[in-house]
Amino acid sequence: QVQLVESGGGLVQAGGSLRLSCAASGRTFSTYAMGWFRQPPGKGRESVASISWSGVITRYADSVKGRFTISRDNAKNSVYLQMNSLKPEDTAVYYCAAADGSVPYSRYMSPTSFHSWGQGIQVTVSS
Repeated sequence: QVQLVESGGGLVQAGGSLRLSCAASGRTFSTYAMGWFRQPPGKGRESVASISWSGVITRYADSVKGRFTISRDNAKNSVYLQMNSLKPEDTAVYYCAAADGSVPYSRYMSPTSFHSWGQGIQVTVSS
């Protein structure tokens, strides 16, 4: 298991940007695939983006393609989510999560593939 702590959330106007960070503990971060998920108010958890252990493979939900970018820095045990052109419907609690690096790419957007989760951070986009 790995401990994950998100930061960088907050309140932003529609059209603005935020960058979420997720810091991981432990020396095996570079072996994990990482993902960002979100839970809008009154709704279930949904996938946002994911990235392979090497950073070469990324996946995005259709709703964020072209606006959000996931990246990672294995030297800093961190994964990031750059969110641009934010919309009110992006309002949610955002979670980062870790999965074994052996998880097939086809399962990168499934929450059940991820074994460790952060506590979540609020992102609110005002209209």
